[in-house]
Amino acid sequence: MYSKIALSIGGSDSGGGAGIQADLRTFMALNVHGCSAITCITAQNSLDVNCVEAVKKDTLISQIDTVFSDFNINALKTGMLLNESIINDTAFKLKSYSIPKIIDPVMVTRTGSKLLEDSAISAYKKLLLPIADIVTPNIFEANLLSNLDIKNKEDIELSAQHIIELGAKAVLIKGGGLKDMQGKDFYFDISGKRKWFTNKFVNTKNTHGSGCTLSAGICGYRALGFDLIDSIKKAKLFIERSLEKSYKIGSGPGPLGHYQSPKENFLI
Repeated sequence: MYSKIALSIGGSDSGGGAGIQADLRTFMALNVHGCSAITCITAQNSLDVNCVEAVKKDTLISQIDTVFSDFNINALKTGMLLNESIINDTAFKLKSYSIPKIIDPVMVTRTGSKLLEDSAISAYKKLLLPIADIVTPNIFEANLLSNLDIKNKEDIELSAQHIIELGAKAVLIKGGGLKDMQGKDFYFDISGKRKWFTNKFVNTKNTHGSGCTLSAGICGYRALGFDLIDSIKKAKLFIERSLEKSYKIGSGPGPLGHYQSPKENFLI
C-alpha cells in the first residue's frame, strides 16, 4: 500500500495544523509513507506562536542522513527552515540527492507575519532556489524573493520570471493573498511554459496549514511518479477538498481535513 516514500524537512506545529504534521497527514492520504527531519520546534495553537526553537545542526543533519541511509526516498519537500544556518545545512545535504525537490519557502504567513529571520532571505535565494525543482511561494514570499510589490495578476507573472532567473527550475505562486486571486495560482518554468491553475474558492476561515498541504501534495504525487504539471493539478484538487472538510478546534483558524478516499485522490 505504501510503496513510495516522501520526506518533509521543516518545523513541528504543536497545534497539529501545519508544518510537519500537515505534511505527514497529506502523505498518508495519498498512500505515501512520510518521513520527517525536524528543523525547529514551535509552541503554537490556533491563535499564536509562542515559542520557536531551532534544533542543533548535528541533530538536523543526522535526521536527514539516517533517513536516506535506509529508505529509498522518492521525493522531498522543505518547509520552515527558520534561519541562515539551517538553510545552509539543508541545502548542502540536498545537493547530493537527485530526486524531486519541492521548496516551500516558508517566510511569511498569508496574513503577512514573518516566519524567517532577515539574514536568511539571501541564503534562500543563493542556496535553495538553484536546487529546487519547484518553489511554491505565497504572494508575500514572492515579494521577498523577487523584490517586487505584487498587487495584481501582471505583477505575479513578472515575479515568477524573476524567481526563475534566481535558478529555480519552476515556480508556482499562490495568488490567495490577493483579494481577486483566491483559488488562482501561476506556474512558470525555465522552458518558458506558463499556466494559470484555477480551482473553486472554498469560503472557510479554517485554512491553517493550507500552504504546507499544497506543497506536500505536490511532493506526494511526485513520489508516486506523476509529472510536475499533473502533480500540481492533483494537489490543488486535494487541497480544495481538504478545505471543504476543514474544521474548527480552537478560537482561531482551524486545520484542513486531509482524509479523502483513494478514488478522490486518483489512486484507484
